[in-house]
Amino acid sequence: MLVNSPMLSPCPFSKGYTIPAAQAWSLLKGFYAYRLILACLFLIFFYSRLGAVLISTEKTQLYLYVSGFYFLFACAACVMVLYKKVSYAAQAQSAIFIDIFLITLIMHAAGGISSGVGALMLVTTAAGGLLVGGRCAMLFAALASLFVFAEQAYTFRVEGFNSAYYAYAGMLGAGFFCLAFLSYILAKRTEQSELISSQRKETIVSLEELNQYIIQNMPSGIIIIDQQQRVTSYNEASPRLLGEESLANTLLAVSVPLTLAFNNWLMDPHKNFVIISTSEQVELQVHFNSLPTKHALFFMITLEDVALYKQRVQQSKLASLGLLTANMAHEIRNPLGAISHAGQLLAESPDLAAEDVRLTEIIQTHALRMNLIIEDILQLSRRKDSRRECIHLKPWLEEFFIIFEAENPEHQNKFFLSFEEEIQDILFDSGHLTQILNNLCENAIKYGSAKT
Repeated sequence: MLVNSPMLSPCPFSKGYTIPAAQAWSLLKGFYAYRLILACLFLIFFYSRLGAVLISTEKTQLYLYVSGFYFLFACAACVMVLYKKVSYAAQAQSAIFIDIFLITLIMHAAGGISSGVGALMLVTTAAGGLLVGGRCAMLFAALASLFVFAEQAYTFRVEGFNSAYYAYAGMLGAGFFCLAFLSYILAKRTEQSELISSQRKETIVSLEELNQYIIQNMPSGIIIIDQQQRVTSYNEASPRLLGEESLANTLLAVSVPLTLAFNNWLMDPHKNFVIISTSEQVELQVHFNSLPTKHALFFMITLEDVALYKQRVQQSKLASLGLLTANMAHEIRNPLGAISHAGQLLAESPDLAAEDVRLTEIIQTHALRMNLIIEDILQLSRRKDSRRECIHLKPWLEEFFIIFEAENPEHQNKFFLSFEEEIQDILFDSGHLTQILNNLCENAIKYGSAKT
């Protein structure tokens, strides 16, 4: 691609003008081919009858020598541009300068500016704008104008004055500058357009690679088929979900139930959702979609494991249930706080009987228990990140049971620690581990029995 080629700046006076190397060499080869054809035409014109009429006798030898040298130089230049032994800048600048000089001599030998040969330098100055550009293009246009006026000055000195030829020379010089400038602008715009096109092409290629990567790594299977139900492409998840190493060329060879479901969808496009079973008794959820393109119609089949779908649905339900539970816990805490506060005020009454005091203690105990349950529910709904720490398990367990028996004096001497071998240290959240062991011990007390 041109965008990956090194950039050239052929002329040391050209600022801000660079063209891709591959494009530059192609343009230079085309210009050299034109020069070779032009040199051949000069020689053919010399040996034709028209040349004998238009070329004066005293300038015939000059025309022949210059045309022959131009032909030899054009041949040598074609060889040089093919092997690229000389730098691009040297070849382009030398070719344009020699063309201006030799075409001026041929114009003089062919009868001066009135012969029309000088118009050929318009092509040379245009090539300077395309191949070199910048200030060099203006420099070559100035040289061409200077050579034309020099030829006119020489002709005036030797053959006499002709004002019409000076006016023509001035217009020709103005044409050199205009054409050089326009060709430079055209080359600059072409360069910018090609760079933008190359950047867009790179962007499109990157997006295609990204899309391909995303499709290939999707957990869902995607199969693309044409109107003849031939499999044109599929991602890596498709054969895995179907229990195959790779998919066959036709949909019927891939799966008969899938083919039947697809045919039913073609007859009734509203039934684009179906559940099928594979040979390994795996349930797949299948969706069908049409993919119309400019030249053909394709179909996309999406495969999804029902188990994964149910798992996502279950996770969504659990998330909703957790949110609902947290909201309910907040709503229960407010009246519970009012009940606990009322129980405290009632217990402080001096006229309360002993039986009623016992009832207030029961209210406070169960209110505290309900508050702890609500705290546990809120703790689960918040899902705080665990903080792992190194726990020396043996001394930690001994300390845990000392604290547990102190908090539950009615259950002392019901748990015994026994270490059969050396216990390794563990990385765990001490708070979570305490909560787990508390639940296990409470369940053991509540639902278990002492071993006799």
